This record gives sequence, C-alpha cells and structure tokens, in this order.
Amino acid sequence: MSAPGPLTFRLLRLLADGEFHSGEELARRLRVSRSTVWKALHAVQDWGVTLFKVNGRGYRLVTPVDWLDAQLVCGHLGQAAECMRIEIVDAVDSTNTLLLRRALTGEPGGLAVAAELQTHGRGRRGRPWHAGLGSGLTFSLLWRFEQGVGALGGLSLAVSVAVLRALRELGADEIGLKWPNDLLWRHQKLAGILIELEGDAMGPSVAVIGIGVNVVLPSEVRNRIDQAVCDLAGMGLRVERNRLLGRILAHLVQVLEVFATGGFAPMRLEWERAHALAGRELMVALPDGGGETGLAAGVGDDGALLLETRSGLRRLYSGEVSVRPLQPDLRSA
Repeated sequence: MSAPGPLTFRLLRLLADGEFHSGEELARRLRVSRSTVWKALHAVQDWGVTLFKVNGRGYRLVTPVDWLDAQLVCGHLGQAAECMRIEIVDAVDSTNTLLLRRALTGEPGGLAVAAELQTHGRGRRGRPWHAGLGSGLTFSLLWRFEQGVGALGGLSLAVSVAVLRALRELGADEIGLKWPNDLLWRHQKLAGILIELEGDAMGPSVAVIGIGVNVVLPSEVRNRIDQAVCDLAGMGLRVERNRLLGRILAHLVQVLEVFATGGFAPMRLEWERAHALAGRELMVALPDGGGETGLAAGVGDDGALLLETRSGLRRLYSGEVSVRPLQPDLRSA
C-alpha cells in the first residue's frame, strides 16, 4: 500500500475536531475539487483510520487522531530538553532508515524523529513493524558514542530499561522484558526495539535506536501481525502520545548517559527483575540452523543471555538468535 499524500494529512487534521465536515467545505478550504477530497480520503481505513461518510453531512473521524507535536513533546522532556532535538514527520518508510542516512552525513547525536505513519517499519531479524496512522508510537533516536561498536553490547537491554521506566511512570503495570529487545504485557508484545550501529572498531560509533509502542491497535493493523500482541488501550492505560514520547526520551537520555560510562552493568539487576522468562525452559534457534535448550539464568554485564544447558552455562548474544519458551504461558490467553 502506498502512503497517504500530504493532502490526506491536511484533511485529517481538519477533521481532528471529530465533527462532520462536508466535502464541499473541505474542498473550499484546501482549494481543491470535491472529487480530489474523496480520492484523498477513500483509502485511509487501510492505515487504521475509521472515517464516517454520510450523505448530506460529509465526513467525520470516528476517533480523532492524537497528532504528535514537537513543542508538546519538548514540554515532557524535563532536563533532557537541553540535549534533544525533535522532528515529527507525517509519513516515512522507516525512521531508522531516515536517521541512518542522516548519521552518515554527520548529523549530531540527540536527534529524535517520530512518524505519524511508517510504511516499511522494521523490527528485529527483518520482520515488519505494523502500526496505524496516528495510533501507534514509532520513532528513532540518533546517539553518538566515543566507544567503538564492539563496546556497545547490551545497549538494546539498556534501552528496554528506559522504556520500562517510562511506562511504569505513566501507570503501566505487569510489564516484562524479553531478551533482547521486547517489552511484554501478560506475555503479549507491547513494544519493540531495533538498534542499528555504525562506526569504527575503536570508536567513535553511532547508534540509531528505533522504538515502537502499541498505543491503540486498530483491527486492520492487528490482523497483519503474526504474534500475540497488546496495546496500552487494552491495558486500560490512556496516555497522550506526546507525553508518552517525551517521557520515553527523557528516560532514554538518562540511561544512555549512564551506558556511555558504565555499559549495561549498572542496569543489569533492574533488567533481570523484569525478565519475563526468568527460570523458564527456553528453545534458542541459532544462526547456523541448530538449536539449544536450557533454563533462562539471567543476563551478563555485557547483555549476553545466560542459558543453563546440560553441558553447562552458555552465553548467547543477540545477532540472529531467536528465543522462545518451550511451554506457552497460559496467562497470555
């Protein structure tokens, strides 16, 4: 599916009040034809936006979009506002891809880009990340380190601690962490992290940290996802996306500053306390096609998953490793 064009976003913003607006009124305000208005709005349901059209009354959004606003986000950053820059884009293929391009042209660290819609959002191991227009939170943060790429082990786990802190601050309970980059609620995926690194072995290096949080999952979007998922709305948590983004970024800055000097070690115990699969028997799929089973025994200071196997303790690093419990957790049903 192609992304909505600029006209579609302008129309949706005019409909943000949740009231009916006639096609004639919308066309007049944007100086286009009524047929152009229809063409710009007719496919928005593909992106999770429900639009009523009633003859004689016009168009109305069933649920108005909670639009992102850089200035409002900055109001929730606290002290982190001193080292952050915020950009909001309507539609982009991937915020990670966008920031990787910017990083290669010398963009300074501390830039966060959030999108109302990603057309090719990416998760770990090449999986797509699905979110509706204006109903999820998808953003990336560019951060520069003096260390080389090899010294950034455990970064995805540190980032998950920052997201966990923000969600708990906003009232979310029962959040668990799944190695190496997922946040779960009752063993259903709530948020994911994708980190992409560039740089020299001895440093410096740059990390593009992509984060997706399911705020509200429209049925059109939920049906495209091939795993158990949940959203903040389903947890009973109603939070404005600008506040959510601002608080996650604020906690990210705190965590990244600690990580830059001490690595993941200062956050290891906090991560382990929220480990969703602690003590459970796991099946680990390895990059060579083989597999390993064992008991989850925590994580190392470098972010490695510690697996108790029949042959002893094994340390596993993310790469292309895939982890799942041997027995499903019935609480997610």
